[in-house]
Amino acid sequence: MGRPIRTRRQATLASLAAELGVSRTTVSNAYNRPDQLSPELRRRVLETARRLGYPGPDPVARSLRTRKAGAVGLLLTENLSYAFRDPAAVGVLEGLALACEDAGVGLHLVPASPGREEVAAVHRAGVDGFVVYSVPDDDPHLAAVLSRPVPTVIIDQPRIEGVDRVGPDDASAITGLANHLVELGHRQIGVLCMRLARDRNDGFVSRERQCDAHFHVQRTRLAALAETFQAAGVDWSTVPVVERFEHTVDDGASAARQLLDTHPQVTALICTSDILALGALAEAGRRDLRVPADLTVTGFDGIAEATRAGLTTVHQPVLEKGRSAGQLLLAAHDHVNPRVITLPTELRLGTTSAPPRTAEEFWFGP
Repeated sequence: MGRPIRTRRQATLASLAAELGVSRTTVSNAYNRPDQLSPELRRRVLETARRLGYPGPDPVARSLRTRKAGAVGLLLTENLSYAFRDPAAVGVLEGLALACEDAGVGLHLVPASPGREEVAAVHRAGVDGFVVYSVPDDDPHLAAVLSRPVPTVIIDQPRIEGVDRVGPDDASAITGLANHLVELGHRQIGVLCMRLARDRNDGFVSRERQCDAHFHVQRTRLAALAETFQAAGVDWSTVPVVERFEHTVDDGASAARQLLDTHPQVTALICTSDILALGALAEAGRRDLRVPADLTVTGFDGIAEATRAGLTTVHQPVLEKGRSAGQLLLAAHDHVNPRVITLPTELRLGTTSAPPRTAEEFWFGP
């Protein structure tokens, strides 16, 4: 009969302290507060820990003791892949990660796919606070975040009284773009917009749906466009607006196709994101429409792909958006009153905007 296998008992904080002849607090400080020890003493603690097989303080026990998880939660109501696929989302994620790196904390992604009502992931997330990235005001995951007794910072949308927020002045930014098109002479326009609510709609948008949109950013941009063009003599009720639930170049192309098939007289397509605008450019090419001679196309975001395409667009600092949100959250204990950081935007004129095809179309319509 074989001899029983004997396993070595794992060292503990107490046994390591006894081996070194120091207090347990000294061993703990070697890991959690190294500035409290001399370099030589810390080196001796860590070397002895490696020799005895001590793995370090239990992070779960530490979080229970300190009531700190050491992580920031990022809520985005999209599939997880969206954070790594959409260029603007990637920029926000990078900026937030940089803020977390500077503070020495982790980043926990809490995705909530569109249409899902289950909010358990929010309640289970072991985080010290949440950054909420661009969600509708009626989203149940947002309500779950706000029910937790931790700090919250919202990026872009929605606007909630008493909650910190980071984002651009969407109304002012897109008004500058609209004025550019008005000055060029465009009156026959169409709009491609991102999703306006949690229910799926891939088609034309009524005025009522525009005004009742639960995505604050899209609602604000559409309202500012309506105000600017109505001031220029355009009846907004006659302006075709096409919505896409998904946010891809292909969806932008199909939206442009749907709009131009029904309204071929349009001389300018205003897109509420660069992704949709890149799709519109692809559809214009498929139709052999010259941009901007036959059709002006504009976007919003200023992503790298848009710059390479020469798109006329509104640039916003997406990386700084994520970084600022992280810094706000991590400094929440230093502030009592809610804070709003309004980031600057810049209208960047590219090669995709020009006056309408003919003066006759501008003055007399198609």
